Amino acid sequence: MTKVKICGLSRLCDIDYVNELKPEYVGFVFAKSRRQITREHAITLRMSLDPSITVVGVFVDEVPKIAGAYAEDGIIDMIQLHGREDETYIRNLRFQTGCDIIKAFSVQSSEDVKRACESSADYILLDHGAGGTGQSFDWNLIGEVDRPYFLAGGLHPGNVEEAIRKAHPYALDISSGVETEGKKDRQKIETVSYTHLRAHE
Repeated sequence: MTKVKICGLSRLCDIDYVNELKPEYVGFVFAKSRRQITREHAITLRMSLDPSITVVGVFVDEVPKIAGAYAEDGIIDMIQLHGREDETYIRNLRFQTGCDIIKAFSVQSSEDVKRACESSADYILLDHGAGGTGQSFDWNLIGEVDRPYFLAGGLHPGNVEEAIRKAHPYALDISSGVETEGKKDRQKIETVSYTHLRAHE
């Protein structure tokens, strides 16, 4: 069954929402963005989170030792890279932490998907643009992907069922699509959860 990741949590009530609705993954953003949180804030959120939910830390061109320290200190369980990190960076980070790594790729052509599939990261994430844009790309470009991947970009309660049926991703990565006025919306997260289950009936 396709899994769900709710990214960009920043409030304790966001943690309450996911503790109730149980997505498999949540994302803490440490890269510069309106959803960025500090290390100290992430620790506070993590302490209140259901331990069965996997925490993914989102970074952009961060110093490997800094990104890795979040995993080594138990603040996050996985690392998601959204910058220009190369294969050497990925290898060094995996050696340092031993945790799974997700590498994000912007998809504008089928060649971008092919390049993503060649990554040594444990998972790839196919997205529109730099991420966090709230826009989707042409899912027809994905074609046959022979490895587990996260699908991101423009996902919301109204299109998650189509995304699952059409793109068959390992997981859906949703952020702005479950927000109202820039804040996580419990009702939208709940709708995504139920729609996601319905898509597998």
